[in-house]
Amino acid sequence: MGQRPNELTPDASPRHRWGYELRQLRQGRRMSLRGLATAALIDHSHLGRFERAERVPDRAQVVRLDAALNACGSLLRAWDDLGIGQGDVASPVAHVAKASASLALTLPHQAASDGEGMSVPCRLRDGSVVWVNLDRRALLRGGVGLGVAAAVGVGTPAAAADRGTMSAAARKARAASAYGATPVEHLRRTRRLLIDSDNLLGPRQVIATVHEHIGVIQELRKDAKASDRRDLAELQTQYGEFLSWLYQDLGNNEQAGFWLDRAFQWSHTVGDGDLTSYVMARKAQLAGDMADLAEVVDLAEAAQRMARPRSRLAAVARTYEAYGHALRGDASESERAIDQVRDSLDGVAADPTPWGSWLNAAYVEVHRARGLEVLGRHDQAADAFAGAIRLLPDGYHRDRGVYMARQAVALAGARRPEEAAVAGVHALAVAEDTGSGRILTELARLDQELADWSRLPEVAEFRRTLNESLLHETEQDA
Repeated sequence: MGQRPNELTPDASPRHRWGYELRQLRQGRRMSLRGLATAALIDHSHLGRFERAERVPDRAQVVRLDAALNACGSLLRAWDDLGIGQGDVASPVAHVAKASASLALTLPHQAASDGEGMSVPCRLRDGSVVWVNLDRRALLRGGVGLGVAAAVGVGTPAAAADRGTMSAAARKARAASAYGATPVEHLRRTRRLLIDSDNLLGPRQVIATVHEHIGVIQELRKDAKASDRRDLAELQTQYGEFLSWLYQDLGNNEQAGFWLDRAFQWSHTVGDGDLTSYVMARKAQLAGDMADLAEVVDLAEAAQRMARPRSRLAAVARTYEAYGHALRGDASESERAIDQVRDSLDGVAADPTPWGSWLNAAYVEVHRARGLEVLGRHDQAADAFAGAIRLLPDGYHRDRGVYMARQAVALAGARRPEEAAVAGVHALAVAEDTGSGRILTELARLDQELADWSRLPEVAEFRRTLNESLLHETEQDA
């Protein structure tokens, strides 16, 4: 019989000492197992086993637990000091390939019950790759691994209720004033940190926190004074737009559109023309990702009409318009729009608005490359993607994976299969790290493009690696 974590003895093992500290921190924050599990993206049954020293977390899980408990690194330091991570991590039992758990997407909507499903990439018997919705409880019973278990339950409304009438994040936001900051300042800093985390680790690591903070802001608005209400409404719009981006990167365009619509509505209560213009431009970007030929150019043009003339936001919207023209097969209009954006980069650099601050030569080059690829100019597209990758700053791990995947598709279209396969393997590694649905969507396309070259060693390696990353349709499923 295992030693209980609340009965620590002098001869307790490192596992028990760490589990005891975890339990003490959780109880000190007045968080339930389910509440902490949701905040840290870990299945609550695994969390209980961590506390009882029946299972050992990996380092990534400890980092998330430390952040969720606001432990300032103490939990991670204890994990390191005790040497728990050195060959002591239990391997999860999986009925599917390990990577398929890591690549699982979050739920299409905030799950309110265990019966709701989630989308994962799946290999059908005909060899094609599709996204399929799977039953959440069946996944947990099937033991598909920690990646899926972490994804199910992201952003659940029940989690906030499980922690009491006010969530841990809400308490933390209200308590921020004790450290010389208002809740608004605290939430602004948090959003910037979450954006940095998304750039490095992808959307799975932050999406639950963004959901929760939108709820925090809505609660704070109820009692706020007039000036604070406006600031909070602006923050709510910003968090809503950010949440739409996270869903877009996960490959869930339906939820991305839902949150963009909400952000667009909220932006009008703020009265900030730049913010509303930016959200409209983002709607054009999403339409481009969805290849919505009826909407992409019109939305981009609408965003430009809303933006200040010759502003950065006007250039951002013009960039999305260029890709829209390419999708519609209008090469000359696409090239003209991209050239205008390139010419405007120096002039918009001094624009004081924070929106679209990432608009730079690399970003424009990516959209030029995407346009070249859909226009069938695959060699040019592959070279343009390579140039954009070289221009990317450090820390944009997920975006580098997206660009590599798109470059790989362009290389396949240019009939350079070995190079395409090598790039595809690198992009797949980033997808496993971040859970980016955009990367996986491109790699599914690459898989089809390379089918005729399956005997080449590089291609065979890519297809084998991708195949191991996917669930598979069985005779029973068909």
